[in-house]
Amino acid sequence: MNPNPYIDEDLQALAGTARRFAQERVAPGFLERDKTRTLDRALMREMGELGFLCPELPEQFGGLGLGCLAAGVIHEEIARADLSCSYLNLLSSLNGQILSRYGDPAVVGPWLRRLVSGEALCAIALTEPRGGSDAANLRLRVERSGGSYVINGEKTSISAADQADIAVVFGRTGRPEDGAHGVTALLVPMDTPGITTNRFDCHGQRAIGRGSIFFENVRVPANHRLGDENKGFVQVMQGFDYSRSLIGLSCLAVARAALEEAWQYITQREAFGQPLSAFQGVTHPLAAFDTEVEGARLLCLQGLWLKDKGLPHSAEAGMAKWWGPKLAYDVIHQCLLSFGHGGYDRGPMEQRLRDVLGYQLGDGTAQIMKTIIARTRAGRKFVPA
Repeated sequence: MNPNPYIDEDLQALAGTARRFAQERVAPGFLERDKTRTLDRALMREMGELGFLCPELPEQFGGLGLGCLAAGVIHEEIARADLSCSYLNLLSSLNGQILSRYGDPAVVGPWLRRLVSGEALCAIALTEPRGGSDAANLRLRVERSGGSYVINGEKTSISAADQADIAVVFGRTGRPEDGAHGVTALLVPMDTPGITTNRFDCHGQRAIGRGSIFFENVRVPANHRLGDENKGFVQVMQGFDYSRSLIGLSCLAVARAALEEAWQYITQREAFGQPLSAFQGVTHPLAAFDTEVEGARLLCLQGLWLKDKGLPHSAEAGMAKWWGPKLAYDVIHQCLLSFGHGGYDRGPMEQRLRDVLGYQLGDGTAQIMKTIIARTRAGRKFVPA
């Protein structure tokens, strides 16, 4: 890890510990988990034991209170070894922030401790068959019935849908015309009667997987609500500014790993009596991408630094989210080409390409991120959609 203004000695030491764990425990199963589509729960518990899950949470919830930059450097190192595996860190950090801020402590406290220890996985259920980018146009129905909420409908394209122990579920308690202001968020245990799931055969990130969640008269206690009724979308979605910076960092860590391998390869492979590195047509694309990866990474760290300081960071998070995955895909693509036919074979380089592609789709498209940036810069009233 290159020193920079955001990473002090303590964070460098933390990153070193995470990298050793990732190289020894995560990297060896990278290709196999893609084939079997199996989430390694033992690995998740090991990460919990080492404090790698939700390290930013206060100690009262079982975290280490280390801040968001600490979570960021851990995300980088796990993602270098396996982006799909780092989704465990991402879901823990995103949902840990949501539960700790908006949940009833008596309800969410035990779940938070399980998240931190790696004993539980929490999905976030937002996207529906009608669409994902227009997230305020939700149709999953949530109705109050005495001391409970009753849920009916479907969520789709949900990461870890068939593997999660709990889910943060967004549903409509208000009128459809209320848009974002008629949505309520609930914490739903996935073993609640009336829940069924399926799993898609995805292109990448296959160990964590994506699928649908079906709710048929699913009843959860009213104290499982997160935030205020009809304000779940407006309140809880603010946490996505955090996860977007983490996603950018994770994808760029994969790009950095690909670049390191490509630089080494072109010094060893020969053509026309010289190493490939003697040809500018080979080195210049890598040099240009190396520059961009370094700059994009600093932007992601800036977003986390701003969050740690309690300062606005929506624009920076939006930049990190659209630029990081797009740049990572382009970088890995170029690295794959640098390896020639060897890169096209099934292996680490082509799997990285498949894995990072998913982040151009999930958790907010590039178009939505650019709209967020535009609203931040010009003002929301001047950028209505």
